[in-house]
Amino acid sequence: MRTLKAKKWLYDSSLIDKENLLYPPKTLMALLIPIVIEQLLNSFMGMMDTMMVSNVGSEAISAVSLVDSINNLVIQVFSAMAAGAAIICSQYLGGGDREGCNRAARQVVLTVLTISLAVMVLGLCFQKPLLRLVFGQIEPEVMENAEKYFLLSVLSYPFLALFNAGAAFFRAGGNSRFPMKVSVISNLINVGGNAVLIFGLQLGVVGAAAATLASRAFCAAVVLIFLRRPRQPIVVDHYLQIRPDLPLIWKILAIGIPSGVENGMFQFGKLAIQSTVSTMGTAAIAAQAMTNIMEMVNGIFGVGVGICLMTLVGQAIGAGRREEARYYVVKCTGIGMVGILISCLLVLAITRPVLYLAGMEPESAAMCWEMVIAITIAKPLLWAFSFIPAYGMRAAGDVKFSMIVSCVTMWLCRVSLCIYLSRVWEIGPMAVWIGMFADWTVRGLIFTARFYSGRWAEHRVVQ
Repeated sequence: MRTLKAKKWLYDSSLIDKENLLYPPKTLMALLIPIVIEQLLNSFMGMMDTMMVSNVGSEAISAVSLVDSINNLVIQVFSAMAAGAAIICSQYLGGGDREGCNRAARQVVLTVLTISLAVMVLGLCFQKPLLRLVFGQIEPEVMENAEKYFLLSVLSYPFLALFNAGAAFFRAGGNSRFPMKVSVISNLINVGGNAVLIFGLQLGVVGAAAATLASRAFCAAVVLIFLRRPRQPIVVDHYLQIRPDLPLIWKILAIGIPSGVENGMFQFGKLAIQSTVSTMGTAAIAAQAMTNIMEMVNGIFGVGVGICLMTLVGQAIGAGRREEARYYVVKCTGIGMVGILISCLLVLAITRPVLYLAGMEPESAAMCWEMVIAITIAKPLLWAFSFIPAYGMRAAGDVKFSMIVSCVTMWLCRVSLCIYLSRVWEIGPMAVWIGMFADWTVRGLIFTARFYSGRWAEHRVVQ
């Protein structure tokens, strides 16, 4: 009966009282657009960073690409903790419990700071062994640049974690404009710093990492200062007086850990793929690095929709409006599909000029162009179903199912297929994307079936 009801509802949005939505269309778009702009700017600035570093030489961009594989793992873990914060705070707000929301936010700040400091210390202590363990025997010039870049990257981890958590608080309260403004200024600091340090002072990868460190420190400081203001949905102040509340921390981790495992395994899979790509030579590494940037840019709209959806579904579930939560999942998936199609076409249009401006070698540029074409064909058809509904399911508290599915499809489809095609059939870096498309297909089918079942909407994190 439950399954039939969910199926009927999926095709009959008239069951929703659209006059009394928590987020009517205009309010929804006011929440969504700043998130998309913020994510888009972050990606474009990342692309500009890559272009600047690529002008230093193939060894420099290869080193940055390899280290960013590790950095992205850490970023995804911090993003998962921020997602846990957004989910819990959204559900508290949806239920009208502002005091409980503020208590949870304070514990999130303490938790992410503690974990990020621990990760930073471990990274500093095991810097060289870690790089050699992950990437093996790579060219000495690449490893030298990687060690320099990784050192400064590690120092930025606590700032990154605090900003992600703080930005999640603002979005959970329906204010996505403030994190966007902070991110814009931060990106300007990063790009300006790169220009001065890389080209002016000739510091190479050290300059790129130092600019990133400065921009992340700025973000964290601004967000922590503005969270203290009393007239907003979520307030966090008196930071030095925060003490651990273990039951509440466990509730936060119960959401954050599965999401962190999911994101962490995703990045471990990418590291395994990156290790395979690193054996293909410097040209393939550089091509894959630029393709990753392009794919990240054309997926930004979809990611922004997913982040927005967590606030929508979290507040709807907290308010006991399960049908409205389903409505948001369907609506946002449709919006995401259209946005991804447009994004992919725009990125395809700018790919050749970007490759030219980046000064990439002809062999690397040709490989990158072929991979971007394949992504433009496959992504609009597959990506939205494999990711956007999962954001909504996590926001409802259905995190374990998402974690299991994502980990299994990652290793069985993406990683295994990539390694097989590259080593047995010697396809080259295109093998990475064939495995990716297979992962998206299987994951999308499973998440669609989960949505139809309706079981994901039976969860609730806070009572």
